[in-house]
Amino acid sequence: MRRHNWTGDPWTDREPLECTMVVPETADTATFTFRAPSGAWFDYLPGQFLTLDLPVPGNPVSRTYTISSSPSRPLSLSVTVKAQPGSVGTRWMLDHLTPGMRIKAHGPAGNFTFRRHPAEKYLFISAGSGITPLMSMATWAWDSGERTDISFVHAARSPSDIIFRPRLEHFAARVPGLQLHLTVEEADALESWHGYTGRLNQIMLALMTPDYLEREVFCCGPEPFMQSVRESLAALGFDLAHYHQESFGAPEIAFDALAEAEAAAAAVAGSSEVCFTASGVTAVCAEEETILAVAKRSGLNIPSGCNFGLCGTCKIKKTEGEVQMLHNGGISEEDIAEGYILACCSRPSGKVAVDV
Repeated sequence: MRRHNWTGDPWTDREPLECTMVVPETADTATFTFRAPSGAWFDYLPGQFLTLDLPVPGNPVSRTYTISSSPSRPLSLSVTVKAQPGSVGTRWMLDHLTPGMRIKAHGPAGNFTFRRHPAEKYLFISAGSGITPLMSMATWAWDSGERTDISFVHAARSPSDIIFRPRLEHFAARVPGLQLHLTVEEADALESWHGYTGRLNQIMLALMTPDYLEREVFCCGPEPFMQSVRESLAALGFDLAHYHQESFGAPEIAFDALAEAEAAAAAVAGSSEVCFTASGVTAVCAEEETILAVAKRSGLNIPSGCNFGLCGTCKIKKTEGEVQMLHNGGISEEDIAEGYILACCSRPSGKVAVDV
């Protein structure tokens, strides 16, 4: 008997993804489910992300989305996206991506996962679409049958804006290890709301999870929200060594770090040269240009997502020379030691060769 069209090989990003289902979640939010046309299965860590190449007419774009499904259900993979004001790629997905269409994807990647930080107790804190990686982790915990102790705190604008609410309530009603706590800025008209109302604060957090000091914390949401959570936990005496966060918003770079990088770049006189060895292309460039910019100008495609050193999509192997790289956590020290760089935030110092 064939086992659900599940081959022995995991999916790789050399194969496009085929959209199989589109599920509306809330206003301007939907879950897109994909499969591998070959029947390959998906291997990743709960909380990781994927970069999609979206064929927006006239201006194809790459966008990074957290995987909202769990690797415990490996025959498909889902991303849940919410359109923000000015969205281009996400807006195209909501308006045009339908079952049967195939798109190119890169990854999975990312270090934001509780599987790398084993603990007896977890505190998940999210806001808006930041719930997606934590939903992946909660689903993994549910499927594993381990009864992991998770306090799940989620903030939304209104009850109707709570993504995955029915599924989370289903989980919480059936396993003792998941406690669900919801807060909204305002209740919906003509609907009874029995959860918390108002912005998440220290008092709410202490009421929702009295033993927060004993938990490993994972937080995802808009940067101002995460900053508020960090400050609240620090004020409550929490050890931030046990705090982890994920965000695809451009972080603020400290002035000293930026000035140091600019000074280092200015210290190297003359122009630089980048050799793309796999393509046989060599380009002369200014030292201020990134490897990614030089590649695009030379007609080469390096998959990229965030473009500020966070998502890790543009990781490539440097085989010769030195670069100035100012990243935001999108690459590990082990990868750097092995010669990998992030093309979006690496600037050549003299002659550099990369495997592209």
